[in-house]
Amino acid sequence: MNKLHEECGVFGLYLPNGQEGVVSPAYHALFALQHRGQESCGIAVNRHGVISCHKDVGLVGDVFTPDVLTAMPEGSIAVGHCRYGTTGAQNRSNAQPLVVNHLKGGLALAHNGNLVNAHELREQLENGGAIFHTTSDSEVIAYTITQARLTAASIEQAVLASMARIAGAYSLVIMSPSKLIAARDPNGFRPLCMGSLMGGTVFASESCALDAIGATFVRDVLPGEVVMVDATGIHSLLMDAPRRNALCIFEFIYFARPDSVIDGSAVHTARLRAGAFLALEHPVQADVVIGVPDSGIDAAIGYARQSGIPYGVGFIKNRYVGRTFIQPGQAARQSAVRIKLNAIGATVAGKRVVLIDDSIVRGTTSAHIVSLLREAGALEVHMRLSSPPFRHPCYFGTDIDSTENLIAANHTLEEIRRLIDVDTLGYLPVSCLDKLPECGHADYCKGCFTGTYPVAPPCEAAKHQFETPLSENREAIHV
Repeated sequence: MNKLHEECGVFGLYLPNGQEGVVSPAYHALFALQHRGQESCGIAVNRHGVISCHKDVGLVGDVFTPDVLTAMPEGSIAVGHCRYGTTGAQNRSNAQPLVVNHLKGGLALAHNGNLVNAHELREQLENGGAIFHTTSDSEVIAYTITQARLTAASIEQAVLASMARIAGAYSLVIMSPSKLIAARDPNGFRPLCMGSLMGGTVFASESCALDAIGATFVRDVLPGEVVMVDATGIHSLLMDAPRRNALCIFEFIYFARPDSVIDGSAVHTARLRAGAFLALEHPVQADVVIGVPDSGIDAAIGYARQSGIPYGVGFIKNRYVGRTFIQPGQAARQSAVRIKLNAIGATVAGKRVVLIDDSIVRGTTSAHIVSLLREAGALEVHMRLSSPPFRHPCYFGTDIDSTENLIAANHTLEEIRRLIDVDTLGYLPVSCLDKLPECGHADYCKGCFTGTYPVAPPCEAAKHQFETPLSENREAIHV
């Protein structure tokens, strides 16, 4: 675990008046959201009320080959998903969207986030006769909705009723035989926005997905809101429970693409501001500022502008290598870092270098990146992080579920400096976090930095109860 891993990206599209043509937009939207999940992906399509789905382990371009796309039925509603799982084994069975058939009709569900009471809910559902086919907490949400649907007047009312039972982080896109529904938890942990396309309605984890398919941004889905789209138009329902905006602040630091706008704030601007705050909090005499691609670059530009130290391109990134966190074993991860990044000697040789990155999780990748700079001739390396130290677990959609491998939870600042072999080390103070987004507020979730969470975390015994692996299927899943 050398970087935080976000859980996934979700997408949904509804075309009115019987229009068809949802497969291509869903495919391109998932490409735009690929940074949020590289483990598996899938698209479910609704054609005349019949839901079909294709999903598999792998990147979007590998799962949805030209032959697969050509064979997929067209329809008027689609739900898409790309996954990096924080709960559940990494296999095809946990790929989404989840397709469930029940007495009131089928549904397809895509989920971004993580529940804190999934263990208790699953136990209740299994005692009631439910049979689970995955180890994902997303299936708990699907069963909770189908159970509520037995008495609810509509699917959107069932979703609203289910939101009173499930706790934690969830941005959902749900497709029924005739409707598309989006829902966001009452704390708004994970982003979810709404747009318009071809007279229809689009939902996506980030606005960059709307841009990728030519959709127009309309607004963000509110915390605690259910938005339903059908032949009668767009309808909104709000939870009666208290609602707040506790969006994960790390969306602005690392998770989201820099060209996205989340809850009214540009991610790119937030990262520039992070770099500027770093320059004010941790000044240093140096010759050049460089950023670790990709999420460290904007902060490096912000640091350079604020400090007056020239910005330079310090690394070339091989775009054909996947993220280092997917490599099995530390030796493989280090080899992948060397293949993925190469220091530019012309920029750093004989220079005092300010190195900007978004975070240090375990520290091994950071140490390797520093060694690349020293091999390229850097005289000094001064590392600055555009986030505070990670000292606490996250329970709401990232994979930090313990402090065991968090370098900042187990070492002092000076020890970390020596371990990664930098001349000086500086983190962004927690007090600066609320100032990063342009439309900032005081309720961002900063639990991984502070240990204070908007929702009570799960008990220790329940944290790993979704990790039992299922048998690995040999082929892609078609529903």
